[in-house]
Amino acid sequence: MNAAEYEGASTPTAPDPRQVRRALLASVIGSGFEWFDFTAYVYFSKVIAEVFFSVGSPVVSMSLALATFALGFLIRPLGGVLLGIYADRVGRTRALSLVMLTMCAGTLMLGLAPGYATLGIAAPLLVLLARLIQGLAIGGQFSLSSVVVVESAPPGKKMFYGSFNMSSQALAMLLCSGCSYLLINNLTANSLVAWGWRVPFLIGALIGPLGFYIRHNVAESAEFEALRKQVRTGAARAFRLGDFVREQGDAALCAMGVMIIGTASNYLWNAYLPVYVEHQLHLPLKAALLGTFIGGVINFLLFPISGKLADKFGAYRLFYPLVISWLLCTFPLFWFIVSAPSLTRLLIAQIIASFFQVAIAGPHPGMLATIFPAKARSTGVALSYNLAVTLFGGLAPLTVSTLTQVTGSHYVPAFYVVFAALVSLTLVAFTRTGQAALARDRADRRPFSAAQQGPTADLQSSDS
Repeated sequence: MNAAEYEGASTPTAPDPRQVRRALLASVIGSGFEWFDFTAYVYFSKVIAEVFFSVGSPVVSMSLALATFALGFLIRPLGGVLLGIYADRVGRTRALSLVMLTMCAGTLMLGLAPGYATLGIAAPLLVLLARLIQGLAIGGQFSLSSVVVVESAPPGKKMFYGSFNMSSQALAMLLCSGCSYLLINNLTANSLVAWGWRVPFLIGALIGPLGFYIRHNVAESAEFEALRKQVRTGAARAFRLGDFVREQGDAALCAMGVMIIGTASNYLWNAYLPVYVEHQLHLPLKAALLGTFIGGVINFLLFPISGKLADKFGAYRLFYPLVISWLLCTFPLFWFIVSAPSLTRLLIAQIIASFFQVAIAGPHPGMLATIFPAKARSTGVALSYNLAVTLFGGLAPLTVSTLTQVTGSHYVPAFYVVFAALVSLTLVAFTRTGQAALARDRADRRPFSAAQQGPTADLQSSDS
């Protein structure tokens, strides 16, 4: 995408405030509990390994449990693309309703699955099937909810409104880590293995229909309705995946670059860290969960502020200094933890990491949704987001765990984040879309301290 295309984007009209409120409510509540369901697995991975993958060796059992977790991510791009195409053709809210029903089915299956002692080899296969169903559903969740919120947002506030989708993920981490902490702290080891680990999944499955109801009552955005009208009158061609790869491939690479550092940091510090702390640093699991809970509070409260700052100063202007700063701070933070492992040091490092995650990831939904045209927006966000999360997020626990065992180094997670940061910077800096986005931010906001207050156009909101 060149600068002319960037400049030529149209400015949408202000949406109905009720539609904006419903879209935000659907995103925060529905997405929050979907991620609650999805991330509960990793917090109880040690127990799940004992219940479903009992092969005699704790190391092998844990590896199988984490491999199953990773397989749920491998199918996400497929689910994201299929649901994205469906949403671009039929409607965002109908696709969101389908996502919710599918997620509930996978979560309920996992929460009720009998263990290996009861079903034998069928038990881990049932868990694998449940994770694949969850993966298909979650593959479309972030992209669809982000598109609904960003398309419904008033002009000039797309990063701010999109950031509430990040808050929903933080809320999920907050509730999941809090629930896990209470269960681990108050149940005996036998009770936790017998039934305690199932509680988060059953809670998520029960609350799922509430999210489905809310999402089912969110109307389509005016931008999508205009697109649907164009399709009906023959003014717009039907979407084809081949056309998307040819026309939006550069934007997809840029979007992946935006996401990679955020997803790598998130899954290492929030999802994998409890396992790392328990197995590598020999600290109690509840120590890491406490820090994750506090980090979730920080993220939930500050993500909207991060989005607001991105609207004011330019998301891509902030991207580079923030990612470089995080790159430089990651290794010292891990050295701080590893050199003298303790609850206090771990908690300090987790809080510092949370502030970096807030600053970097807050604008992500808006950054992704505004670089694709409406006709390919759901598919574009779904494909780029899920590829980034699958390669650098979902596979992170298994990759880092394996490399740690092979090398014996406690600093593998730090090197992993540094590598992810370098990949992110490269993809954003050397794509035409990333260059155009940065040029637009600079043109609209001179000087840096006096950002314009007027609306900022989408990168490619027109379909021309």
